[in-house]
Amino acid sequence: MNKAVLAVLEGQERRPPPVWLMRQAGRYLPEYREIRQKAGDFLTLCFTPELAAEVTLQPVRRFGFDAAILFSDILVVPHALGQTVWFAEGEGPRLEPIGDRAGVARLAAQLNQDILAPVYETIRRVKAELPPHVTLLGFCGAPWTVASYMIAGRGTPDQGPARLFAYADPETFAALIDRLVEASVSYLVQQFQAGVDAVQIFDTWAGVLPLQELQRWCIEPTQRIATRVRAQVPTARIIGFPRGIGSALLRYVEDVPIDAVGLDSAVDPIFVRDQIQWRIPVQGNLDPLALVAGGAALDRAVDSILEVFSERPFIFNLGHGILPQTPIAHVERMLTRLRGT
Repeated sequence: MNKAVLAVLEGQERRPPPVWLMRQAGRYLPEYREIRQKAGDFLTLCFTPELAAEVTLQPVRRFGFDAAILFSDILVVPHALGQTVWFAEGEGPRLEPIGDRAGVARLAAQLNQDILAPVYETIRRVKAELPPHVTLLGFCGAPWTVASYMIAGRGTPDQGPARLFAYADPETFAALIDRLVEASVSYLVQQFQAGVDAVQIFDTWAGVLPLQELQRWCIEPTQRIATRVRAQVPTARIIGFPRGIGSALLRYVEDVPIDAVGLDSAVDPIFVRDQIQWRIPVQGNLDPLALVAGGAALDRAVDSILEVFSERPFIFNLGHGILPQTPIAHVERMLTRLRGT
């Protein structure tokens, strides 16, 4: 298998490990900023295949990453379910908040695939241009994380609005999660049919939940998504990324049928090596701020990760998305350190 990321997802060890970065297509690249200005609006960029494909390919051309990840956003799913979504310049995503049972009832029963058709066209365009050894990754947001934005109308420090909604009206919240499970399965299956090699399920806000709520709203819905995607695409390769859940990572990998698990920067690497990595390949987990800092601190962080994880199947990545202020020279330094070149 000449695609190193896929090989790791199949359980093979590669040295040096393959590498890609979450949010690797983005504001730290001048070529991205040029395309972003051309597009005008962020959603327009996501839904314009020639521009989204170009942005997806840019970091692979510049850095030689082992994977390209589809340029899109997790909130295209609520958009395709009929919720109003927009992006405020300098402030991030905004949605018309869902505050009650009626708000959930107003959502469409199924995704409007016509809205998402440009995303699948982007995948086809990228696939046609990508070097044969580079893995193409698709993605979706996990139901809990997507629901937390849908209810609050924006990201909040602790996703309190969604947590309160789930406590106050668990039946309605469960209906919203069910709707998002259905939508996510449909969306990921369509991505595989368009040509992605693997997908990642981002649960960025999993870490704010107590264990019982984590099981109900994060682990069980993601398990259903992975199982149902595989029922339709038996060869589907799936990476889970439940950010911030600490030692509950063990329960997550035991319950969710994924091929690798992404690690956030704060997780105990020794715990992961001893309790997780012999069960499943792992991906991560350089602190994005270490990449911003550069220099000896970056070198030490890269070396530490390699020392802990390189004895078993492993994909090098960040513990969260690359930050806009990251110097390009620091990414180059990281890759030189990682690859020994």
